[in-house]
Amino acid sequence: MHVATATLSGAVIHRRPIVLVHGTRTSSVIWRRQVDALERSGHLTVAIDLPGHGRRSHERFSLDGAMAAIDDAVRSCTEPPLLVGLSLGGYTSLAYARRNEHRIAGVVLAGCSTEIKGKPLAAYRRASGVLARALRLGGPDWHVVTDMLTALAGYSPLADLRGTAVPVWLVNGRRDPLRLDERRYLEARPGTRLMVVPRAGHDVNAHAPVAFNRILLDALHELRHRGGLALA
Repeated sequence: MHVATATLSGAVIHRRPIVLVHGTRTSSVIWRRQVDALERSGHLTVAIDLPGHGRRSHERFSLDGAMAAIDDAVRSCTEPPLLVGLSLGGYTSLAYARRNEHRIAGVVLAGCSTEIKGKPLAAYRRASGVLARALRLGGPDWHVVTDMLTALAGYSPLADLRGTAVPVWLVNGRRDPLRLDERRYLEARPGTRLMVVPRAGHDVNAHAPVAFNRILLDALHELRHRGGLALA
């Protein structure tokens, strides 16, 4: 984690920090292109590992554990950060934003524009372990998938989105299958922005890093004009 500052007329001014939350069966390393670009622009950037992933792969994933990991990162920032989540990281970031909106400046939700509540999720959770064993998929860490599905059973992102007061940006690759409910998300919270990135799939930050980085920098710029830090 690096602290980046800028000077203006001899004064040191902190640019708005940003916290990055990865998806299932990945880790903080997926954000390398974003961390490089954001730190070059002077932003303190924190990319975390969720429980069950990366340096925390020995742990079991839970929603409470994910929320605690995000909270630790947010509290490490000297100013309310922009919170960015991809896929599972998007769902957990939205859950965190709804409950801790006073701690963040806004939230970017990538690759998670599908309502996951209901019977399809429960059925997939029951089938995932059987399928993994039958097809020999995933290796010893496959438990993180069933842990994730169990943790999110009954969770409604639309419900949290409706109650979220901070600015929200939706970012999806055009080829992402998890953009089924984009319009429902926009209707749930008027004022939400939607950016669809051409030729990108679910891992939009990796498929189109330049476009994704520009979206993040534009969001930070918009927060500046909402009365945030002098150099947000």
